[in-house]
Amino acid sequence: MPDHLKKIKLPSFLEPNSILTVDRCVSELRRGQMAVISDSKGISAVVQAAEAITDQSLLKMHEITKSKPKLAITSRRAMALNLSKDVAPAIILRNTIDWKAQNILDIINPLLELNLRKKDYNFLNSKKSKKHSCETASIKLAKIARLLPATIFSRLTTSFTEDLGAWSMRHNLLTVDAGDIFQYEHTQAQNLKAVSEAQVPLLHAQDTRIIAFRPKDGGLEHLAILINEDSLEKDQPILARLHSECFTGDLLASLKCDCGDQLRGAINEISNSGGGVLLYLAQEGRGIGLVNKLRAYKLQDSGFDTIDANEQLGFDADERIYLPAAEILHQLGFKSIRLMTNNPEKIKSLASCGINIIERVKHAFPSNKHNEQYLKTKAKRIGHLI
Repeated sequence: MPDHLKKIKLPSFLEPNSILTVDRCVSELRRGQMAVISDSKGISAVVQAAEAITDQSLLKMHEITKSKPKLAITSRRAMALNLSKDVAPAIILRNTIDWKAQNILDIINPLLELNLRKKDYNFLNSKKSKKHSCETASIKLAKIARLLPATIFSRLTTSFTEDLGAWSMRHNLLTVDAGDIFQYEHTQAQNLKAVSEAQVPLLHAQDTRIIAFRPKDGGLEHLAILINEDSLEKDQPILARLHSECFTGDLLASLKCDCGDQLRGAINEISNSGGGVLLYLAQEGRGIGLVNKLRAYKLQDSGFDTIDANEQLGFDADERIYLPAAEILHQLGFKSIRLMTNNPEKIKSLASCGINIIERVKHAFPSNKHNEQYLKTKAKRIGHLI
């Protein structure tokens, strides 16, 4: 099983504190504030989301840490900028001159065409150095916060980290462990529980029960939509669809994607086939969030395809994980499924989470002039099946 799909077991008494500290620091980053990340080797750094940077916050970070801030971006973003071809969790940039906030905002802005000179920056590939887990964790924290995956950071010297708690409290900064950030999504998935349910008759599936699953930290809910539940036998394969939420497609009937057609088509097909389950997962924009998806749409209007647009932002083509889906299926008692999908990676990833997939059920709809290229790109570059 790939490392990013493995369930990481924590002692039960540590789980609540683990996800709580990450949640609090996510909130800080989204508010434009700083936080402190420390790792198991005693290394700590003050970090801030790069998209929230100001000249004042850069100065403050320099003043309280006594070291010059650096910029951490993903290797995807570094490649898009032609700054580095290395594949690594993080590419760390140090300007050979002092940073200005606008300089940083320009580098992370995917809508700008930049001609950066490599000689103006010093690089450190985090893959080649195991001493940069704090910086790599800061990018992961920005992703969890649904912000652009880029952070400004400044290392703390040993004199500050000898009593990190007191130092952080003195500067009114929250602290979080890098390991808690890396395993956050996995811990959340392990702690999902059903919190609400109701019978909700749908247009094409009147016998429907919806169950909301929420992680212990009060994070985003995932929904299980059970159709014709009384006809389902849990020891037999059931028809299932994993649908990532899409505000623009599902709710507004956007023509830029086929998500709305897939959602309503799946409900109709499951109902007509006798019954099954649709999992509605809180993974907007293949896991990058609505704001970043709109940024990607803007790039697509400029000529980028859906894959290149995500990578211009600094994300991978698909940032989703399927542990929440696997956990919900386990809790519902379904041992094997017939999966409605055209995405072979979804089949592979869900199977890696312990779900027995006995059949792929085709799930495709006609294109329109607005999403035709989008669908062709998914087939050509991601391997979606037709």
